[in-house]
Parts: sequence; structure tokens; C-alpha cells
Amino acid sequence: MDLNEMVFVSVDDHVVEPRHMFEGRMPAKYVDQAPRVVRTDEGDDVWVFDGTTIPNIGLNAVAGRPRDEYGVNPTSFEEMRPGCYDIHERVKDMSAGGVLASMCFPSFPAFSGRLFAASVDKDLALAAVRAYNDWHIDEWAGTYPGRMIPMALPVLWDPERCAEEIRRVAAKGCRSLTFTENPVELGYPSFHQEHWDPMFAAMVDVGMILNIHLGSSGKLAVTAVDAPMDVMITLQPMNICMAAADLVWSRVFKAFPELRVALSEGGTGWIPYFLDRLDRTYDMHHAWTGADFGGRMPSEVFREHILTCFIADPVGLALREEIGIDNICWEQDYPHSDSSWPAAPEELVGMAARYGVSDTELDKITHANAMRWYHFDPFTSVPREQATVGALRASVAGHDVSTRSMDQGRHADERMNLGELAASATA
Repeated sequence: MDLNEMVFVSVDDHVVEPRHMFEGRMPAKYVDQAPRVVRTDEGDDVWVFDGTTIPNIGLNAVAGRPRDEYGVNPTSFEEMRPGCYDIHERVKDMSAGGVLASMCFPSFPAFSGRLFAASVDKDLALAAVRAYNDWHIDEWAGTYPGRMIPMALPVLWDPERCAEEIRRVAAKGCRSLTFTENPVELGYPSFHQEHWDPMFAAMVDVGMILNIHLGSSGKLAVTAVDAPMDVMITLQPMNICMAAADLVWSRVFKAFPELRVALSEGGTGWIPYFLDRLDRTYDMHHAWTGADFGGRMPSEVFREHILTCFIADPVGLALREEIGIDNICWEQDYPHSDSSWPAAPEELVGMAARYGVSDTELDKITHANAMRWYHFDPFTSVPREQATVGALRASVAGHDVSTRSMDQGRHADERMNLGELAASATA
């Protein structure tokens, strides 16, 4: 397949929320309590809400920067590409990278919105969640139709109110909800309880997919506080593996057979072993554990309900038939440190060629599966001939995608260790 004729939809990117996002969106009585950006004495831009301060972590916004400037120390807006937080610049960066559409996870509220859920004043928290969702759907996703898959935050502390919010945002065209990989880590009932049923029921009613991003429990895979940072980065997907096991063996898919879940940024190379382990566990132990899938194997349940997502995963491509070609989606991860923007399409095509991935399979991985799982049709807004890698790049010819230094040297002599990072994790 000619790269320039391909279409790419990324099901996992990230937005660094702009300063203005809550302006005009909070109820009058909460205007003074709305989340806001504050510049610290050190020159860092941090979000402040209800007594909590949340920094913009460096690794969350490194697109376009040299790798020797990657790090986890706080940063400022001046140290980021405008595409991290400006929708107009983001769409230019997407086009320059050959990506038609993107789904963006939140940053400062954490992937599951747990920052707002931690507020004692739940009316304030609800106002913040609704304001965030309105901004994301109406402005971030709504400014350029066909270029963004809108995503909503959950009302994490109240499944009934969450169901109401799901139906409200669905009426605005949103079919994607971000959630936590393990509610127990955040002090809530597990997936094995009926507590979440109102939320799941609402999602099924409106055809919404539950997105579980790695790290969304706020718990990092840390072996020791003095371990190298590389240990944590290597082990991050382990959280998502545990979430998959929790869901497959839970009552959720039995109670809600139409529910669909995406394992965002979890990779795919581990899936074949995981599926084999699911089936062997069932075969060897269901007689005494009582596990019952109605005559099916747990691997079948996984493939029916769960979407797997990868950035760069050659092992997953090699084993794609063992995973299920209809269960795989590509993601770019802009502007995080795992992203290969602006050459992410070239990266995928190079790996696909190595493993003989067919044109039909590539179409599914790059956009068709995303369109089907997320009920998203970008071609109603962007004609297909204008949606290809070649056409998109031509539309922003001259847009600067060069790697350039943005470091202002404020944290040159500082290095956060793994223990400090785990203690301040905001995912």
C-alpha cells in the first residue's frame, strides 16, 4: 500500500489543557473556584483546584523536542509546542504527521478525572466535570469536525450521576468515556460489584465505549523507590494487563453483553500469551472456582468486548492473527514521549512490511476498526481524498515540524527520583 494513500486515526493522544478552558463554562457561584493555571516562582505553569496543585509533567508534552530534553520535572507552556494545547496548531501538527483524526485523553484532571472526584464539595466537582466535558466536546473536538473523536470524563464518585452525564454528552455526539483501570486503588468498589451498573447501563444505551488508559488508577508500577526510572517506564503496561484480567473474570460482560472496552496505550504483544493463560486457567480451574462463560472460552469473551491499542508494537503485528485483527487499533500518543510524531505512519508501515501485513489488515488497524468501535465517521466532514497521509501533509506544506530545543534551563540541576514521581502521580 502506498503510504500517501493511507488513512490514519489515532485512538490515543493527549491534550494539555489551555489556560482559558473553564472561562464561561462554570456556574456563576463557582467561577472563583474553577481550576486555574498559576505561574510558580520557579517559572512552572501549574493547575490549581480545590487546594491541590497539579504540574504539567515534562514527559507529557515533549513532541518536537530533542530526546535529551525529556524528563519528568514540571514545565511551562513556553516549553511546549503550541499543538499540545492549541486546537488550531494541533490540527496542523496532525496533518503534518499524516493523521486524520485523534482521540485525546485529559492531562491535569488525571485520566479518570480523579482530581475532581477528590473534591469534598461534590456540586463543585460535578460543575467542573461538566465544564471540562463541554469544553472538550464543543471546542477541542467541535472546532474541526471529523478531526477529533470526542471523549468525556466520568462522574467517578456517583454512578447514577455518571449515567446522567453519559446521556448528556451522548446527546452532544460523544461516544467515548475515560475511566480508571482499577477503581479500588481510588477508594471505590471493584468491577466485581454492582456499584457501577448504572454507568454501564447508560453506556450500553447510548453505544459508548469505556476507555481504560494505562496508569489511570494513579498507581505506577514501582519496584523500589531507588530503582531507575527505566523500570517504571518498562513496566507501565502491567497495570493494563491486570485490568483486562479483572474485567474478563468479573460479572461486567455477563451483565452487560453489549459493553465494549478499550485498553488504551496497553500495547498488544502480550495479548496472545494472556489469552492462552485465560483459557488454560479456565480449563484447569473452573470446576472448583465456578467460572462460567456460558459454554464459551474466556478468550472469546475478550475478543468480543475488548479493543487493544498500540503505538509501536512489532511483536503484536507479528502475532496479529492470534490477537484478532478486528481487535487492534493504532495510536500515536502525541505529545507524549512514546510518540514518533511526525513520522508515526512511516514507523507503522515499516513494521507492517516486515511482517507481511496485508492492505486490508492495515486499513483495519489504521482507521476502520477505530471508526467501527467508536461509531465515528470522519468522512462525513472530510472527503476521503482529502483524508490521506499525502493530502493532509500537502494541506499544511511548510508547517514547521523540526526538532528544536525548548528547555529554559530552570530544572537543569534537578532530577526527580522514582519514589517522588510515584507520590505525585497524576495519571
